[in-house]
Amino acid sequence: MSMETDTTTTEVIMAVSDEAMGTVMSIRGQEDDPQGLGLRVEVTGTNGTEYTYDLCFHELSALEADDVTYPVGDLTVVIPAGSVDQLRGAELDLPRAGAQGGLVIRNPNRADPLAGIELELSGDIAEKVSQLLEQSINPALASHGGYATLVGVDEDNKVYVTMGGGCQGCSASAATLKEGIQRSIKEQIPEVVEVIDATDHAAGENPFYS
Repeated sequence: MSMETDTTTTEVIMAVSDEAMGTVMSIRGQEDDPQGLGLRVEVTGTNGTEYTYDLCFHELSALEADDVTYPVGDLTVVIPAGSVDQLRGAELDLPRAGAQGGLVIRNPNRADPLAGIELELSGDIAEKVSQLLEQSINPALASHGGYATLVGVDEDNKVYVTMGGGCQGCSASAATLKEGIQRSIKEQIPEVVEVIDATDHAAGENPFYS
């Protein structure tokens, strides 16, 4: 997405809940020049199919040329151009009751665990899928204590995959498979017609999301 220099928009790329706004404004109020500071939110990387972020207060007089800014109430939100698409539709909020932490970003967008990775795939479909899982997908899932396993490929070139470890029983594992792994397999191995989740998601005792 290309951005013009010093871009200001009326589009609310990432919303800020009322509860989070109270926290942000309270923290900003302790700074020397609160009115001159915006909240800068940047996508810094990925953790599996989730993005990682950096939040900080940034002087509005010292923005980067392609920073996108927009107002949310009395707060100016600053998002680097490279993070706009990844944050569109997200919301800055407080953790749910009982959860730890100060602020959370609820983001409907998911990272592609294969971004920037070149794979050497050879052999038949089963061999290719196994290599893909081993080389890229499982390393991304490992941070959650999970892994994906190829069950088999049927005569119609449909691939059956299960998720185990921390992924089994996880409320987000079905979405992770559908949004991340399924897309990755079909993009990297075009002859695959469909990727079917064969995991028993009702089992497992170690979900990595609550």
